[in-house]
Amino acid sequence: MSTRSGTPDLSDDVCARLREAFRRTGYDADGVVAALGGAAHAALGRGEPVPAERASRDAGDLGTLIRLFLLGGTEPETAVKAAFAPLTPEDAVFAGVLSAADGGYRAALDIRPHGDEEGSWWVVSDLDADVLGTTVPEDHVLGVGHASLSLIRATSRRPVGTLLDLGTGNGVQALHATRHAGRVTATDVSARALALAAATFRLNELDVELVRGEWFAPVARRKFDQVVCNPPFVVGPARVDYTYRDSGLAGDDASALVVRQLPGFLNDGGVGHLLASWLHTSSEDWADRVSRWLPAETDAWFVQRDVADPALYVGTWLRDAGLDPRSPEGRAKAAAWLDWFAAHDVRGIGFGFVTLRRAAGRTPTVVCEDLRQAYDDPLGPEAAGWLDRVEWLRESGDSLLDVRFVVPDTVLLESVEEPGDEGWTTTIRRLHRTDGPGWQHEVDELAARLLAGCRGALPLEDLIELLAAAQGLSSEELAAAALPVVRELVRHGMLVPAER
Repeated sequence: MSTRSGTPDLSDDVCARLREAFRRTGYDADGVVAALGGAAHAALGRGEPVPAERASRDAGDLGTLIRLFLLGGTEPETAVKAAFAPLTPEDAVFAGVLSAADGGYRAALDIRPHGDEEGSWWVVSDLDADVLGTTVPEDHVLGVGHASLSLIRATSRRPVGTLLDLGTGNGVQALHATRHAGRVTATDVSARALALAAATFRLNELDVELVRGEWFAPVARRKFDQVVCNPPFVVGPARVDYTYRDSGLAGDDASALVVRQLPGFLNDGGVGHLLASWLHTSSEDWADRVSRWLPAETDAWFVQRDVADPALYVGTWLRDAGLDPRSPEGRAKAAAWLDWFAAHDVRGIGFGFVTLRRAAGRTPTVVCEDLRQAYDDPLGPEAAGWLDRVEWLRESGDSLLDVRFVVPDTVLLESVEEPGDEGWTTTIRRLHRTDGPGWQHEVDELAARLLAGCRGALPLEDLIELLAAAQGLSSEELAAAALPVVRELVRHGMLVPAER
């Protein structure tokens, strides 16, 4: 495992001069894309640096910054001095931003633009294993990876007063939180993570409270309107190779700890969003496992996005740290990891999103479901809508029969038919929601006919009575069968109350 010397010191003065240089050169999310062009920028995202390197040659000072921070190159002193002005290369080295190398300078930190639809920030993190050419140190501060981006997209952005970013790392979740939260608090167990997060916030002129400590200890006895958490959720033996991913707890205990404790730090009605992993074993359904983690009076939505094979899982995380699975160290770690999985009957590792809401004094709703298909829309608005619909169902209670429902225009009915002696016979009827996560539900003929009548004109009870009379069925029995289906479709936004 590699080591490093010193903690970067990006003071107010250093950040001010660095920010001025970045703004002068156009080193922001839009500026980088414009300089590289769409094709080269996309290639860089795939880990193919040559098109970006070629495109950066004509970008002047901005090209220098791109090659330093995004491509891991070495740049001559004259180019670095011009690009970093008014921050001198010497001061940048002293602050830990650059290091002297081969008669020029290299980046000592990863500082890169990160944007949303409202603008751009800069995120400070450590150089990854590919740039370092070796494994990363234990206190490595990860950049903005796929997990971070997925949590960003899965978080509700409705305005809140207070928000906690538990385990902030480089601070990217807190950056996004400043868009919709009045006050943001960020914690981490790692002193280096807090130093780099502080640099991120200072560079972007943002006021975020930073507190060091394990799990929820730094905010004991405090409550928030919203909590976001990208915890060290890697599943395996109880060890800490890297603080950004390993908790020191065995199995999926880290995810379980956050799910158990998070609701206690929410105001009533407050919402939590986190990434989590859970074990799949032969003796237990994953939904039963994660449901046992929940405290009382907590609405919960567990969305499983993937289930990984143990061998693939181990290989992925070894490479993530820059460790070759074929090396002696890689073989030893893989063997110990897989031995642990075998000893604990682990058949797969589930991964997904968890949305929690504190529902004091109310009967909670807990739903665990798979969502493994690809989709483009962010899950955050869907999570907020899911909570709204759950609350509406809870308040409606037994009065659903009085509601006039509508099937939204975004919901389609697909029929699959097979040939027979008397023509085509429908074998599958499947509802598709064409927006959001693209929910699907198979329904029978009676349900399809009932939904066809949901145009907002008649209450559900009248529709059921008409359908029962037409089919020669008991309306009471048909209602008892229909209501669970209606509730499920409402939760998924595939059936909505008509506007009055």
